Amino acid sequence: MAVDPNGQDLKRYLAEDEGGEVVMLNLLRFRPDGRESYASYSREILPFLQKVGGSVVYAGECGTSLVPAAGSGWDAVLLVRYPSRSAFSEMVADPDYQRITHLRTEALEEAVLQATSPWA
Repeated sequence: MAVDPNGQDLKRYLAEDEGGEVVMLNLLRFRPDGRESYASYSREILPFLQKVGGSVVYAGECGTSLVPAAGSGWDAVLLVRYPSRSAFSEMVADPDYQRITHLRTEALEEAVLQATSPWA
């Protein structure tokens, strides 16, 4: 299963831009040995977030799933705020950022990366 957005995903993400800030919902399922790699990624991404004006809103472990079927829950959830969709896109296009993405890819078995915007 794919864990990273592809070029087509990013084009659609930018084309559907309604303007304003975006909070990216990350649902994460780690590979059996993936937590250490994701911890490294989490440390290394901070300067890139700061560079584009982004910030971590919330990061935490997932607990008991009440609605999904047993075994279909997530290991962790992460909410990251960006001032705009283009700020996120600028970050992921940065060649220096590209050098650390393998840490995220290697860590995850499955992921959801969902753009959200505040309700009016």
